[in-house]
Amino acid sequence: MPKLATISEGEAKIIVHAGKPTKKLAVFYNPAMKLNRDIAVLLLNSVQNKNMQIADPLAATGVRAARFLLELSKGKIKNISINDSSQKAIALTKKNFRLNNIALKKASFSVQDANIFLLNSAGFDYIDIDPFGSPNPFLDASIKRISRGGILAVTATDVSSLAGTYPEVCLRKYWALPLRNWTMHEIGLRILIRKVQLIASQHEKALVPIFSHSTEHYLRVYFSCDKSKEAADKVISQHGWLVDGGSKQANHAAGPMWLGQLWDIALVEKMLKNAKKTEKNKSGKGDAGKDNKELMTLLLAIEKESKISAVGFYDIDELSSRLKIQVPRRDLLIEKINSAGFQAASTHFKASGLRTDAPFQKLKKIIQSLR
Repeated sequence: MPKLATISEGEAKIIVHAGKPTKKLAVFYNPAMKLNRDIAVLLLNSVQNKNMQIADPLAATGVRAARFLLELSKGKIKNISINDSSQKAIALTKKNFRLNNIALKKASFSVQDANIFLLNSAGFDYIDIDPFGSPNPFLDASIKRISRGGILAVTATDVSSLAGTYPEVCLRKYWALPLRNWTMHEIGLRILIRKVQLIASQHEKALVPIFSHSTEHYLRVYFSCDKSKEAADKVISQHGWLVDGGSKQANHAAGPMWLGQLWDIALVEKMLKNAKKTEKNKSGKGDAGKDNKELMTLLLAIEKESKISAVGFYDIDELSSRLKIQVPRRDLLIEKINSAGFQAASTHFKASGLRTDAPFQKLKKIIQSLR
């Protein structure tokens, strides 16, 4: 008999199979993906969409669906469809619903291949694709069934290919060339976005990122869906290559990839506002306030960098080393860049990263002036 444990996540209590999060678990659960689910809850509570038909095609323990039903604002959910190819997973999901006093009638349950489940449906306003590995096998079916104005959430945990460790795998799976340097996770994210958008364009759908992040071992993107040939063409026009002028290999390029915005600025601001409200409500409640720290740190970084229209960023440690100068103070460097008429901010992609719209030669002079 597998060893079971009861854990808390968000407002839910969940029975999970104890052990290292691998495919060998009878029902998969990864505690490191809590932030992923925290953001999903926050984002859906921050968008205007209401009365949504939600699909969780890869439910596993049912933790995401349970949290949606417990934590999303009233009127957000019309119905939620829960699926997993494992009968054990659906049985555990139902057990977890009962543990949280969630009536089973609040959801529909099915045991099918995720693609068959999606294709047999009439469509959804929110679909969450959060697989173990590449999301590739589920993209076509989920795109076919996402509604106009709906939100498609996609996770990729095969970061080693997207971030350049295995470029031949990236070419094969994502039809693009990655680049293994300080920008590798942003490049990987943009390559993933383009792949999703290309499949969507076949169905005359435009999928535009409204929130994206790179966290630990995975990349995550939320897309808003618009259905029209013109919108799809506009998305495709924003695909291209990124030339890495700082590479040891001259003019080393990555792509094709999405060169447009990674975030909807107004949505990021709303999410940060709602997260701060939640943090304030939790303050003074033991460890509950600490629970929000990782989320707040990520949102505060993204809120600043989302306002800078620049693809890629600089690694200040690496750049300072090449210029043979001491690494400048981050706050002083940003102040100098702003004084020169440009924008600058730290990036959540890398601790030593700096996103700026200042041209390279101008940034170089500013850094050298801080010796």
